[in-house]
Amino acid sequence: MKTARVAYDGLVHGARPAGAGRLKLDDGREVAEDAVVWLPPVAPRTSFALGLNYADHAKELAFKAPEEPLVFLKGPGTFIGHRGRTIRPDGVKYMHYECELAVVIGRTARHVKEADAYDYVRGYTVANDYAIRDYLENYYRPNLRVKNRDTCTPLGPWLVDRDDIDDPMNLTLRTTVNGKLTQEGSTRDMIFGIPWLIAYLSSFMTLEAGDMILTGTPEGLADTQPGDEVVTEIEGIGRLVNTIAAAGGYGSTD
Repeated sequence: MKTARVAYDGLVHGARPAGAGRLKLDDGREVAEDAVVWLPPVAPRTSFALGLNYADHAKELAFKAPEEPLVFLKGPGTFIGHRGRTIRPDGVKYMHYECELAVVIGRTARHVKEADAYDYVRGYTVANDYAIRDYLENYYRPNLRVKNRDTCTPLGPWLVDRDDIDDPMNLTLRTTVNGKLTQEGSTRDMIFGIPWLIAYLSSFMTLEAGDMILTGTPEGLADTQPGDEVVTEIEGIGRLVNTIAAAGGYGSTD
């Protein structure tokens, strides 16, 4: 099952696809997809993100593949929904997308074994975790201005139930910019897979329902500019559309 969160008529609703570009809201009404404001399909809680979790991406950036996971946290203000606008700060030289599979935790997890890890997953969604490379000091330790900026992590459109995805470790990821294919890879190429990451994180901290793990991106990065339409898509999960906007009119972004 696919579910979404949207704003319509001044209220937040759960929604499901109704076909022909329409949604069925949790109150039974059907509305056009373009009549709502799309929200992240889950209300963000603690969110973990992986750096350099694909060997080809590490090589692309002239780094060795990590021997331990490079994990950092993301604040809830960075997340926006499908069809949202991401602000490119004035004066930056390089801002790139990152198509990532996001894993949503379904129940409290502590000291989970790899063999049991999927039992703690609620579902999956698509994340586009933009990076402002100008501010990058070290890929092993990305600072807040690189990865925790408002509007810089679109999420959605759908949360897809765990049981609807046969093998989350064998899904194709693609990114297009203005219709041109710029990134393509597979989740099978992750260095640290989903069960291992859940076991690792839960070995030293408690994961709660609604927490997310953004599992990294494959090679194929490119700069994005205001006006660009960036589509990040994961097989069986969904197609997340996002537009880059200039900072003017949005207040200070530095």
